[in-house]
Amino acid sequence: MTHMIVETANAEHVALQAFIEVMTPPPPVDYLAWAGDNIVFSARESSFPGPYNRELFPYFDEILTALSPEDPCRTVTLQGSAQIGKTVVANIFTLGSIAMDPGDFLVVHPTEPNAKRWSKMKLSPMLKNTASLRHLFPMSSRDGSDSVLYKERRDGRGAIQISGANSPASLSQVSMRRQFQDDLSKWEMNAAGDPEGQADSRSNGFEFAKILKLSTPLIMPGCRITRSYEAGSQEKPHVPCPHCGHMQVLTWSNMLEYLDEDAPENAHFVCEDPDCGGIIEEHHRKAMLARLEWRADNPKARRHHRSFWIWAAYSVLTTWERIARAWLAAKGEPAAEQVFFNDQAGEAYVTEGDAPDWEGLRDRAEATGHAPGVIPAGALVTTLGIDCQDDRVEAQLVGWGRNRQRFVIQYFVIPGHIREDATRARLDALLKQTWPNAFGQRLPVDMVAIDGNAYTPEVWEWVRRHPASRVIMVRGARSETSPLLQRVKKETDEKTGKLKRYSRRFYNFNGAVLKMALYANLRKEDPLEAGYVGLPRGLEDEYFRQLTAERRVEKVQKSGFKVYVWEKDKGQANEGLDTMNQAEAAAMRFGVRSLTDAMWDKLEAEREVAPPERQLDLEELPLVPVQEGEGPVRSEGEAPVTAASRRGPSNGKSGGPSNGKSHGKSLGSLARNLNG
Repeated sequence: MTHMIVETANAEHVALQAFIEVMTPPPPVDYLAWAGDNIVFSARESSFPGPYNRELFPYFDEILTALSPEDPCRTVTLQGSAQIGKTVVANIFTLGSIAMDPGDFLVVHPTEPNAKRWSKMKLSPMLKNTASLRHLFPMSSRDGSDSVLYKERRDGRGAIQISGANSPASLSQVSMRRQFQDDLSKWEMNAAGDPEGQADSRSNGFEFAKILKLSTPLIMPGCRITRSYEAGSQEKPHVPCPHCGHMQVLTWSNMLEYLDEDAPENAHFVCEDPDCGGIIEEHHRKAMLARLEWRADNPKARRHHRSFWIWAAYSVLTTWERIARAWLAAKGEPAAEQVFFNDQAGEAYVTEGDAPDWEGLRDRAEATGHAPGVIPAGALVTTLGIDCQDDRVEAQLVGWGRNRQRFVIQYFVIPGHIREDATRARLDALLKQTWPNAFGQRLPVDMVAIDGNAYTPEVWEWVRRHPASRVIMVRGARSETSPLLQRVKKETDEKTGKLKRYSRRFYNFNGAVLKMALYANLRKEDPLEAGYVGLPRGLEDEYFRQLTAERRVEKVQKSGFKVYVWEKDKGQANEGLDTMNQAEAAAMRFGVRSLTDAMWDKLEAEREVAPPERQLDLEELPLVPVQEGEGPVRSEGEAPVTAASRRGPSNGKSGGPSNGKSHGKSLGSLARNLNG
């Protein structure tokens, strides 16, 4: 008789094995060693091709150590400039984790398009080119284990999910032991609330989770990466003085204090020890970095949140001369200075958020302003910003010169809606008009930007009658992180599905940054200072109220998270500010920010040379503003003034209907101007 032996598992043994697996901490993970063995840079992606070299990035050693399971901290924050190599840390953390300690890994970018671009251009090539990972990931599988936003190991032991912070659905119903949050400063509230909180919660179920937060900073208050850095250990890189050995942080303020603007190639630091004061030059950097130490300003946070800050001066990816030249190119223009502080100095740009006092601006204009309606000396390019309201169109003519200076030339209010033939005809006449400059020449407007956010079809009907090289449509972007000027993505007609023709001439501009920069520049009182705003005499008080009508204010969400938005003063119109931003958008499209000295020289030679003297005809003599009941009076040397009219509280989009009497005097002056 044959007996069959059936082997059964010992239930107690199986339970014990499961318990051991659950309670066993993650295996040793050495990101530094793994990077040296596996990360290889190509000549296309790096100035230093070849295997990962710790000597080039010594400041990353401690950060990668903090990311290992041996360090008890749960969150690691890295705030730094754009020329540091932060992405290298993220790549090592992501790929090293999936190779050495498999599990599910979450990568979150500001938006889903950003996430897809990173997956295609960065992640996929890295998986193919990393020998230890190439065989672990299928390419173009049909079972869904390989897609743009999801990469799963062949053995099923781990996967990389790539998400956008703007998509709450992609941040829900997943649990991830490790995650990396990229460009954190650019994350904005999504439909479900705060995406950073949503992403953090994805790791709540793991006792030994690790969350890496990376970003260059943006604007304070409100910068996410700065807030995260300040909540952590606040570790800074200390290096020894090459002369006395005193340990110190290399700071931008130190370099700036001793910067010779005529010789940026000599950019250097000075030892902060008063007993030394030795000059620290770039050739000292390598030896100093070899002895770099991270020291915490908030050491009590080290156990749960380690945060690091570093900037471009420590990096071999740039030079101190390039940093100095970047500052000289940005100096004096707040929007450009913001980019410098963010991308070079690794610091958030601090803005007051409050507008300057309008009465002070008015008094300065009356005391020192240029002649109204005349293009002052130095204004070599002119642009027109146009804003459309229910019952009127408002426009502002602004001149632009060297050293990022601007000059308000004239303000207009035209009655009627943009759809009306009479209104369009007056706008056409405005584009044909010329203005005298300080040298006796008459110049036309170079570039026009009209608001197309409201009444878009009607605005386009007017815009398309003029050349694209001279007239564009614009609208303010909703985000402070948007580019200063960017063409609107292709828009299609919902009914026909066809591409809307205006898409090629429609631009978004970052109104938040432009307002911040304008308010900083309006505070400057020295006419020779970079970014100075020249104001004419004769503008009404209402213009200055409108120009300063907005504030950057804090808003607390239902979740308790704080966001910062620009908000208009209640009951105060803001077309003076809107048309200024539109005029600046036109200037950027014209290329004012990128004009070289040679180009400015050419414009100056063409536009600021006095024409041959001749007797002016009576019709060429400009009009001066008149009092009610008076006839037009001509005065040599003065140009017509068309001030913004006083109006009541705004209704509608941003300005709204007026009381019907508010435009009489100003519009009468405008009519004489356009018809004369």
